[in-house]
Amino acid sequence: MGTRNFLLNLAKKYVTVGLIGLTISDRYVSIVPVRGHSMTPTFNPQFGSSFADDRVLIEKLCLERYKFSHGDVVVFSSPSDHREKHVKRITGLPGDWVNTDLYDAVVIPEGHCWVTGDNPASSLDSRSYGPIPLGLIRGRVTHIVWPPQRFAKLDKQIVQNNLPI
Repeated sequence: MGTRNFLLNLAKKYVTVGLIGLTISDRYVSIVPVRGHSMTPTFNPQFGSSFADDRVLIEKLCLERYKFSHGDVVVFSSPSDHREKHVKRITGLPGDWVNTDLYDAVVIPEGHCWVTGDNPASSLDSRSYGPIPLGLIRGRVTHIVWPPQRFAKLDKQIVQNNLPI
């Protein structure tokens, strides 16, 4: 009987810790990998090695009131496939005019933002699919947490007319 109670108590503790961890990951913060080189040199400066993928900390409190600003790096669901997640920098907010490759200039509609990669030559971003709804954003990147030698707080880089300033 003692072994059974021990196992039951252990299972309860693991389930409790798992539920708390899931709640924190879902509502407050999580860590996600950044793959590809659309955000180089900010992320994955040694692109090509499978061990070079950066892992970043995503804070989700910004989602309560969609508090974003120019230069924020965000994780969002792809407008064409909601299972895919992308990491890009916000370069335009509602009411802003942005220059594009396809059009001379576009005004960002209410409830949307314009996102671009830091490496525009290799980035699938708003220049390809237009402004993205703010509802697709899953969180804001605040820190690089892996690999250890790259641990750092992410600096906000302001971009104007799709060019860093």
